Amino acid sequence: MGMYATMYRLGYTPWERYGSAAAGSITARLDREEAERSRPLGRALDLGCGRGQYTPELVRRGWEVVGVDNVPRAIEAARRRNIPGARFEVADVTNLDPVELGTFDFFLDVGCFQHLDAEQRSAAGRGITALANPGATVLMMEFSRPTPIRSFAGGVSPDQVETALNGWEMLSVENAETVGLDWPMSRMQPQWFRLRRQAG
Repeated sequence: MGMYATMYRLGYTPWERYGSAAAGSITARLDREEAERSRPLGRALDLGCGRGQYTPELVRRGWEVVGVDNVPRAIEAARRRNIPGARFEVADVTNLDPVELGTFDFFLDVGCFQHLDAEQRSAAGRGITALANPGATVLMMEFSRPTPIRSFAGGVSPDQVETALNGWEMLSVENAETVGLDWPMSRMQPQWFRLRRQAG
C-alpha cells in the first residue's frame, strides 16, 4: 500500500476520475441499495475511501458513513471536507476493529480489494463479516484482469471474492463502465460485485 501513499504525495490520483465519469452507473447501483431497505438506511463503511470521493453522495442519501483508508494524507484531506454525518479514520482494511468502528449495513469498495493478496483478502473478508449486521450488503468494483504492474492491482475473480467473503451470497456480477479510465486501467475489465450476508 506504500505505492498509494507515494501517489497521493505526488498528487497523481487517476482513480479519482472514475467516480465523476461513471457517476450515472454508480448512482443506479446506490439507488438499488436504497430500494431494498426501509429508512433510516443505517450505517455504511467506505473501504479504502481515499479523500472521501463517494462519501458526500452516501451521506446525501441518508447513510451514516465511516470512511477508512490507511494513507493518513488521504484521510486528512477527507476530514478537511467537513462532511456532516461522516467520519474518517486511518485504518487498515485487513485489520478492521469492530470495537472502534461499530457495525454496518452497507459496505462500499471501489478499487480497494484488488490491491490485496490472498491472505490480505481473507483478513479483509473476516473483518467485514465481523462488522456486518444481519442482511448487510457489500458493493465492490474491482478489475478482473491484472494491471501491467501486477503489484499495483492483481485482478479479482468472483471465486476470489466469494472465498474471501465466506458466508456471503453473491447476488450479482456485472461489467463496470470503463469511461473515465485511462489505459491501461480501461483494459482491465472492471466488474461490480454485490453480496449479501447470509443468515446464521
